[in-house]
Amino acid sequence: MTVKRGWENLHFRPEQTLRTWMSLAEDQFVSHSPDNAPTPDARFEDDLTFGDDAARDIADVNAVEVINTVCVHLMSAAAVKVGLADDPQTQTDLDEARKLITSLAGLVTASAPEIGDQHARALRDGLRSLQLAFREASSIPDPIGKGPGEKFTGPVN
Repeated sequence: MTVKRGWENLHFRPEQTLRTWMSLAEDQFVSHSPDNAPTPDARFEDDLTFGDDAARDIADVNAVEVINTVCVHLMSAAAVKVGLADDPQTQTDLDEARKLITSLAGLVTASAPEIGDQHARALRDGLRSLQLAFREASSIPDPIGKGPGEKFTGPVN
């Protein structure tokens, strides 16, 4: 009989918050002496099938779609941090935007030959727009060629 530790009973559920994970971890903390071995908990039975379905679903997605989705997420986050969202006074963070734009530039540049011109062109346009928005939002603009992601894309002006 194998004894599972409490954390081995936890399965990934993206919709759960950190607070929920912490409370689940506390609930699962049990002594693992032979007379107090953990028993399967009914609330985790659906998690086992959820994990299998998620693995099958991600296996069906082609690489181009995954890369495009990641790029769109990076673009959205960078746009918010540059101040292009509903509340720029509270959401603007140029340090975070620089990191996101640089990561996006690296991904777009590295994946362009793999994803094809049709997809890469749209991603490059979005990246260029973010780089220009960053330049406008900066109180002290970076020199040409030194802005976020420009080491991958070349100078943007």
